[in-house]
Amino acid sequence: MKKTATSLARLSVGSAISVLAFASFASSASAQVAPATVASPDEATPNTDIVVTGTLIRNPNLTSSSPIKVLNESEITKRAPNTVEELIRGLPGVSPGVGSQVNNGANGTNTVDLRGLGAQRNLVLLDGNRLVPSRADGVVDLNVIPLALIDRVDLLTGGASTTYGADAVSGVVNFITKRNFTGLDVRFANKILGTGDGYSFRGDITVGANFADDRGNAVLSFGYTKVDPVYQIQPFSIFGISSTTGRASGASFTSVPTTISFPTADLQVANGGGSLVPQYQGFNFNPYNIFQTPLIRKSIYAATHYDVADGVEFYARGMFSQNTVQSIIAPSGVFGNALTIPGNNPYLNSTIRDQLCTANGIPLGATCNTNPAIPLPGVYRRLVEIGPRVSTYQNNLYDARIGTKIDIAKSTSLDISASYGRSEQTSTQSGYVITQRVQQALNATNTTTCIDTTGNCVPVNLFGAAGSITPAQVAFLQAQSTIRINTELYQARAVLSGDFGSFLPTSDKAISYAVGVEYRKYKYDRIPDAFAQDPSALGGAGGATLPFTGGYDVTEGFGELIAPIVTDKPFFNDLTLEAGIRYSSYNVQAAGSPHFNTTTYKGGATWEPVKGVRFRGNYQRAVRAPNIGELFAPTVTGLTNVRTEPCVGTAPLSNANLAAVCIAQGAPAASIGLIQNPSAGQANATAGGNALIKPEKADTFTLGAVFTPSQFVPGLSISVDYFDIKVNQAITSALPSDALNACFGNITAASATSAACTSIRRNPANGRLSGPSATTFGLQTPLTNNGRYATDGIDLTADYGHKFGEFGLDLNFRGTWTNHLQFSASPTSVSRDCVGYFSVNCGPSLGQILPELTWQQRTTLSAPGVSLSVLWRHLDSVQYEGQAPDYVARGFTAANRNLFSGVVTNAAGASSALAGQTVNFNRIPAYNYFDLTLQFEVAKEFVLTLGTQNLFNKQPPVVGGQAGSTAAGSGNTFPSTYDPLGRSFNAAVRVKF
Repeated sequence: MKKTATSLARLSVGSAISVLAFASFASSASAQVAPATVASPDEATPNTDIVVTGTLIRNPNLTSSSPIKVLNESEITKRAPNTVEELIRGLPGVSPGVGSQVNNGANGTNTVDLRGLGAQRNLVLLDGNRLVPSRADGVVDLNVIPLALIDRVDLLTGGASTTYGADAVSGVVNFITKRNFTGLDVRFANKILGTGDGYSFRGDITVGANFADDRGNAVLSFGYTKVDPVYQIQPFSIFGISSTTGRASGASFTSVPTTISFPTADLQVANGGGSLVPQYQGFNFNPYNIFQTPLIRKSIYAATHYDVADGVEFYARGMFSQNTVQSIIAPSGVFGNALTIPGNNPYLNSTIRDQLCTANGIPLGATCNTNPAIPLPGVYRRLVEIGPRVSTYQNNLYDARIGTKIDIAKSTSLDISASYGRSEQTSTQSGYVITQRVQQALNATNTTTCIDTTGNCVPVNLFGAAGSITPAQVAFLQAQSTIRINTELYQARAVLSGDFGSFLPTSDKAISYAVGVEYRKYKYDRIPDAFAQDPSALGGAGGATLPFTGGYDVTEGFGELIAPIVTDKPFFNDLTLEAGIRYSSYNVQAAGSPHFNTTTYKGGATWEPVKGVRFRGNYQRAVRAPNIGELFAPTVTGLTNVRTEPCVGTAPLSNANLAAVCIAQGAPAASIGLIQNPSAGQANATAGGNALIKPEKADTFTLGAVFTPSQFVPGLSISVDYFDIKVNQAITSALPSDALNACFGNITAASATSAACTSIRRNPANGRLSGPSATTFGLQTPLTNNGRYATDGIDLTADYGHKFGEFGLDLNFRGTWTNHLQFSASPTSVSRDCVGYFSVNCGPSLGQILPELTWQQRTTLSAPGVSLSVLWRHLDSVQYEGQAPDYVARGFTAANRNLFSGVVTNAAGASSALAGQTVNFNRIPAYNYFDLTLQFEVAKEFVLTLGTQNLFNKQPPVVGGQAGSTAAGSGNTFPSTYDPLGRSFNAAVRVKF
């Protein structure tokens, strides 16, 4: 599939069109990305402490040897985001993390994933400092960032562990806040979809002032955001469509009426309830699910700095954020649990009773009619009467930082700081069936009382149609469950920075340095209630949530050096070298006191042979320490994604070795030839933490050039950068296909006793890989240090700005060509390249799509008091992973490498608007979106912004419900990559005094 030469040409042409037709990436007045300098000239005032992402050396004249892209306040305003994640998600080089378009798979936070290597491999900073993570994965929730106070966002490519410590492997996202803010800034923004739903509101009030004869400044900001949900009721999404058959129908085995799964058959209550017949109707969960998760965000941010004396500054910052996020999914129910029912249950008619007894080998007549516990091997019943499952996450974050900066000499300063952050998440799961109560309610011989009356039990009717379970029965069967998570981060740091003067004969610039020590301590505590801890209690919760506590601390020492070697010489207008090293000692709070040490280092150079031409290169050895979840999480059975697997269907009937393996994995012998794919493409998988896991090691390399030919083309700037990131000893677990291939890749007579095969555990009722987590452990995917990631590519940015009298033109371009994104869970598993492919195995983090080529181009026309801007967003075409030339090595066969291609049809009861259309789910064509922004400066103090996103209301691609992972794929599409909401309109006002 690789189109290296073509893609590079398209990337170059895209930029050339922007430059030559006055296209480029962002001028200094309305820059989307500033590709060359880190600090713009207006920022480099003598009394301003310049934040340079990628180094701890404070110097307003620094240029970085690492590529740094800058998203400034003007661009943030044009994009009109509800959240920071929405702002960052679509940028070239960024793969969607958990965000507002992730529903089933959401955890109440928003994250960013640079280069598709996982959110845990990039670092989120606020003014160059870490924030307390929200969960055990160590990732910062982007919802806590004070969007109204953001002056710019720096995105650094490549490792930065020498500067910031562990986790900065793929890069850093550094949010820089306004400093020395004075006055009053009031902003209100509204957004609504063209369909009239999905309304959102954002309001921010910021006030700041200088005090003590301008020796100090204080700022206080309040923010409020409310986002309404958007349900999957659009024509392309309201009915789930099978990715393999193209049939619009219910995709979930857990449906209504009730299905009872036996080893030899899956029988469903017939329409009218008279008997059991072969299963005929799945459940369509799409209209219950959402494309936009609801959010209520309240935040307070306060900061101050004060010159206590000449050369002594005190500073402090405090934050509070309360975010309430909901995920809403289809109703709970009974998901394959083994139950029993008395033969004289009042809701059990004689026909179904006799069928149940016959299937269980119980003689008909009195033995059956009075049997106190007729087995129901696997019960599937969706309790639509309860309504949707709603997980409400309330996240409270408290973060405070204090410090002092002391000028020891003219060019030497000491910065000492300490901080404490605490994150508290309370997750309330409502609308869930308690499975034990279902069993209690089935044990009844009349319609009013249960045999066991505990809890005011009400007998339940599992054999009726939708609506047959009464409100009284619902009230007894359902309950709420609560999980509390507390995370803490203690930090202390001292940095001595300065310079040695300019003693080199070839340069008059000083050699700068920074040395220091840092200490961090992480603590985590998860406290689930009894329902959450019981894997068989909450119907459809995906497994147990067990309590655990963990933590670790790290002590570090570091040093950095930037040395201008040659300046103002022929062919050496500037040659600067930089180097750094950091030593870290980790202590894990676990039995045996595990500990490990790491050393990271970097080397870089910038060479400017003549003014306007600069080359830069940087090498970093980076590390990622295991997070608390990877160290301490208890082993549990949860969900993963498997579209199909070898024991399904009739294949085992003609292969005795395969049949023996399926039986050895727990499938009943009678089910061979009848096993079905996992329900809704979700298989069970068992995994947990490992206190002996060691840090990952990464080698990152960047090489690029920056061109600013101001003497020939004023206002033009172009940068091109190559990046190469390799992560070794990666902390990973096997992908579903890897776990299956380890067993089924080469079936022999010995396979039935091999550990790779017998470790896979099937549903004892029907042989499937899905079912109750208490009895169906599925695939075994333990954590190891055997993984490897590798990615490389090219970033190209360009900007041009020109004034035509009072009129201005700014043309901006940013593009990324990704050559590879490879992942292997172990040395023996396939090295899977996921660039340009989608499946349950690609990409390696959340299953999000990473196209080979992406770009964004903005054109802005301005006149006194008004500007008009158009943003063009391009995503390259992608295809199903089974289409890869090495599909066999990836675990596909000729029989299952293709998704559906043909005419969409409706199953009985379905009425999809797509029925009758010809589709090919194996390929998604290139996508282009256009956004329009109009700004009016009504007065110096008043700015009105009007915008339209997805101007032409382009609908997302349809690939069915099983083409990708549950987190990335939803509503027959990939909603985090492609816009499922359609055209939206926003209006914002800003008043500043």
